Amino acid sequence: MKNELLKKAVPHIIAIVIFLIISLIFCKPALEGNELNQHDIVGWKGMAQSAFDYKAQHGHFPLWNTHVFSGMPNYLIAMEGRSILPDLNKVLGLGLPQPVNFFFLSCICFYILCLSLRLRPVVGIFGALAYAFATYNPIIIAAGHVTKMFAIAYMPMLFAGLILTYTKRYWLGLAVTTLGAYLLLIANHPQITYYFFIIAGFVTLAYLFVWIKGKEWKHIGMAAGITVIAVLAGLLTTALSVLTTSEYTKATMRGGKNVEINGTEVKQVETKGLDTAYAFDYSLGKGEALTVIMPNSFGGSARNFYDENSKVVSKLVDKGVPENTAAQISSSITKFWGHPRSTAGGPLYAGVVVCLFALLGLVLYKHPLRWALLAVSIIGVMMALGSNLVGFNLFLFENLPLYNKFRAPSITMVILQLTIPVLAVLGLHTLFFRDNARELLKTDFRKILYAFGGLFVFLSLLYMMINYGSPIDAGLSANLQQMGADNEIIRIIISALKEERKSMFGGQLLRTLGFMALVLAAIWAYMKNILSPVIAVGILAAVTLIDQVIVDKAFLSEENYRPKDEMAAEISTKNAIDDQILADKDPHFRVYDASNVRFSAEDYHASTFHRSIGGYHPAKLRIYQDIIERYLSGGDPSQVLNMLNVKYVIIPGQQQNAPPTLVPNSQAYGPAWFVKTLKVVKDAAEEIQTIGITNLRDTAILQQAMTKGITPPQYDSAATLTLTKYDNDAIEYSSNAATPQFAVFSEIYYPFGWNAYLDGKKVDYVKTDYALRGMQVPAGKHTIRFVFEPTAVSKGRTLSFIGSFLVAIFVLGGLFMHWRSTNQKKQTA
Repeated sequence: MKNELLKKAVPHIIAIVIFLIISLIFCKPALEGNELNQHDIVGWKGMAQSAFDYKAQHGHFPLWNTHVFSGMPNYLIAMEGRSILPDLNKVLGLGLPQPVNFFFLSCICFYILCLSLRLRPVVGIFGALAYAFATYNPIIIAAGHVTKMFAIAYMPMLFAGLILTYTKRYWLGLAVTTLGAYLLLIANHPQITYYFFIIAGFVTLAYLFVWIKGKEWKHIGMAAGITVIAVLAGLLTTALSVLTTSEYTKATMRGGKNVEINGTEVKQVETKGLDTAYAFDYSLGKGEALTVIMPNSFGGSARNFYDENSKVVSKLVDKGVPENTAAQISSSITKFWGHPRSTAGGPLYAGVVVCLFALLGLVLYKHPLRWALLAVSIIGVMMALGSNLVGFNLFLFENLPLYNKFRAPSITMVILQLTIPVLAVLGLHTLFFRDNARELLKTDFRKILYAFGGLFVFLSLLYMMINYGSPIDAGLSANLQQMGADNEIIRIIISALKEERKSMFGGQLLRTLGFMALVLAAIWAYMKNILSPVIAVGILAAVTLIDQVIVDKAFLSEENYRPKDEMAAEISTKNAIDDQILADKDPHFRVYDASNVRFSAEDYHASTFHRSIGGYHPAKLRIYQDIIERYLSGGDPSQVLNMLNVKYVIIPGQQQNAPPTLVPNSQAYGPAWFVKTLKVVKDAAEEIQTIGITNLRDTAILQQAMTKGITPPQYDSAATLTLTKYDNDAIEYSSNAATPQFAVFSEIYYPFGWNAYLDGKKVDYVKTDYALRGMQVPAGKHTIRFVFEPTAVSKGRTLSFIGSFLVAIFVLGGLFMHWRSTNQKKQTA
């Protein structure tokens, strides 16, 4: 018995060792005391630093972060819940450092998917390596998209659970589906999860077709019940993030808007979800889906530039332009000629051998699953085109549930990142390991030739028909004109670029043809009994891995790593301006750093050490985004800076390479103040316009809808409103006035959790000056407290804790029952 178990385990142990060794070799610098220089992670660490400092002092994270955008929920930046489950990212990833763990986890999860499909271990190794080292993974890892990469790594695990359930391995299906759903959902990347469920929907339809045809009504009920129970258990563990995020979304850019801002002009609108222009940003360029099989057909990435050997140089020199000048022009032009905000970061390369076997999977694998994978792949490409297929995508944007919450349509290509290798392993297994494989291959070989020939003809026709113009050409022409180039020189450069692009595309076409020949040679050698199926698949796996790694290294190499201490110093090191600001012991003021790329991933330094009005988050509060668009990106920001209590502004140096300068703002209004009068406006558009032309120290601006129960203040010049306590989640003020007053608090209005108390009694407050909080305060001495106590957090923590129990029960119980039923079957046999 022990020998039998060991014999069965050996192939899987070998697979795990292979995954581990290759992941370690590819990420070798991570084992030498280095960390990836991921700009998104560096930015996140800077913006989360105050929260970690708070936790070190108080033992828990705050609920509100005071250092980003004048204040926002901290659970959108750093959060912790309750769970009985261990950190499965570390457990399944063997405690490996990033990014080793990403590649290893991706391999393991896809290998489990292959086993669920009853494929041979060697085929699983091929597919797992192909999936893990698809080029999009190194690209997003280098950028620091950690949650996205975890979600991509775990997609195959949930897919495996569905396959196990759909093929009547119920107990094991329950365990793996629950585990997969839990892992995918806690990765906390809703967009990738959303796209996976689109895949799952198509896969379910394929199996449902088979079940209905076979009248397997009981099985349909069993499969549906197990899947729903498992996914709900996984979903329950994410209740904390789901409840808080869904609540927060209502108040963000993703929840719609009620003003349209164009420069200094503002008009009232009512929309839901993201703006289509913003949502369709980073749409896939036409034809760029070809980079899944031809990585450099569109120039690779925007970081690749022409050199002195380009046709641009030779044609300009022939026209009489000095060679040095021509070379300088050439080296300033990127080779990338796709849509400038699509795959400019790198190709979506899945591996040419992988794509070829995916094609064979469509030809040879006889199950409706292949058509489901083909259909969802086509849909995925259409969705990725975004604004380049506007009719279709606008329909989805307006009608598909939750779809209008996401942006960057090109991310939809992760659908193909999963479906292509799945089709490939199905094709590979069918070709080499089905019963009577060699005999059947003799009759199928012509189909294979037709499939490869058809693909090559299609790509050849594209090569001949494309005009090789690019969306970047107009901008390039304008830049050349500004540099003094005449129309003839510009025409020569654009013509040379088209020739270069055609040459690149043609080179990739020949590259694909070469791999076709290699694959056909391997198939022929197997068919002639020269190679065993295991050796043939092993050779193809090695060729695929080498091919992918060569492409991957352009995006994730030793150059992406830096020493850990150097990375830590970049975040924690203060400069002279920081020391100057920190010397001010005023308990409440904010800083505006206008010296950086504001409101981007690079805008984190001020948030690391100070309460900043800047920072970065992909889903800012809508009212704050409106303030940024109307006043902080143009127009006179003085009233906005004053009302946000910006005491210091960091401005760029006046000369090139000069250090930034600190400018004090003595007009800042402080943490809170009483106003003399109220000005009532009809809507949000009028409100945001009015705050820029009004002395907000004396006048508070309220929308008509906010004035219920509000009476005009009886201004008392001797009245005082003093900040007495300032904590992230609780702020306290002391007021003293002879007459009723109206107070404005320099805190961002967020109605989902911030409660106001007057002398311990809960009272109402209103949105004031478009983005702040205002409150009517009666005469006399009073204590005013604002406490952040969102019910979504307490409910979410409780539900997540319950969910962790269910996940543990379903996973462990499912595995135990599978083991028990398997043993019983053996004993019966």
